Amino acid sequence: MTSQPDTPTRLAFPQRSPGTGAPLSDDARSADAKVEPARILIVEDDYLIAMQTEAALTAAGFNVVGTATTAEEAVALASDERPFLVVMDIRLASRRDGIDAARELFHNLGIRCIFATAHDDPITRGRAEPYAPLGWLAKPYTMGSLVALVTEALAKLD
Repeated sequence: MTSQPDTPTRLAFPQRSPGTGAPLSDDARSADAKVEPARILIVEDDYLIAMQTEAALTAAGFNVVGTATTAEEAVALASDERPFLVVMDIRLASRRDGIDAARELFHNLGIRCIFATAHDDPITRGRAEPYAPLGWLAKPYTMGSLVALVTEALAKLD
């Protein structure tokens, strides 16, 4: 982590194995390996919220690897980009919802989600619980609270 006055705080995590997403061992890293910013996928069907989310996470020093609007697109992007975590809305522009996408990401790729949604009721949380959510943000939320929760969630993953 680096932090200086008048510049964004930069939080970076060690390089991860492309196959498993696990941190690379010291033997697997070369002496000149760089620390990469954390890779985040956004899944949000509201264009303005998606753009604000991407801008806030990028300004905070994260690497936004893509934005998806459907469950299918989310799974395909995650398969290709292997993000460390996903910021996931529940209501999406597809028949499948964000919890359905989270299930597939968790079981097939080992990727966990932060749910950022207006659907924050106990039944919805119960549906998502088996997929080990890293946190919940109830809409409307501030971009500062999003960045703080992403930072917390990434710390849990290490």
